[in-house]
Amino acid sequence: MAKKQTPNAAPVEQNSFASMAQTWYEQYKTAIFSVLGGIVVVGLAVWAYNWYTDKQNLEANNAIFKGQEYFAAANYEMALNGDNAGFAGFVAVSEDYSGTKAGNLARLYAGLSYAQMGNDAEAVKMVEDFDDCDDAMVSPAALGALGHLYARVGNDEKAAKTLFAAAQRADNNTLSPLFYVAAGEIYEKLGNKEQALKCYTTIKNKHVQSAMWGEMDKYIERLK
Repeated sequence: MAKKQTPNAAPVEQNSFASMAQTWYEQYKTAIFSVLGGIVVVGLAVWAYNWYTDKQNLEANNAIFKGQEYFAAANYEMALNGDNAGFAGFVAVSEDYSGTKAGNLARLYAGLSYAQMGNDAEAVKMVEDFDDCDDAMVSPAALGALGHLYARVGNDEKAAKTLFAAAQRADNNTLSPLFYVAAGEIYEKLGNKEQALKCYTTIKNKHVQSAMWGEMDKYIERLK
């Protein structure tokens, strides 16, 4: 699994996270990747700054710069396949520079772009191939995106486990509650009430400052 981001991207507003947290269960099939994409865009901008001056990655970085702009502008078709004006597309960059950090970043961008376009099978392949960048926000966001993709292709068991792992990996009040609730509702669907309850009680006991904390009592009560 993999990670990263661009300096030109606009910051993600905290309110967008709160709003998604409160309504994700109604919208996540269409909206969750916009939220996760925003996290990745912002997080990758910071993360990428540290390797811009690495000569080994400079050429590869230059190759994806335009694609980062297309991604931030939600032009996922050009981000993926290029613009016939010098940018080859994230898919090509991920192959041409497979041994570089930028090539790894291109795989994550490609996966999220495929997800936004509804091509979940290709999205799963790309995000699975992303190598963990060990970034505190990007890594769990990428893992959470993979969990949602597993759910979208019908692999609920793997989805729940991956989302639970993403929540633990994030260990913060923004991402963890989103992923715990997502995992919990899938566990409920699977009939695993014990594991679902664990997800909800973890939010109640550990993430008291999260936007979802106040909703957890009703989640917990329905399982008792």
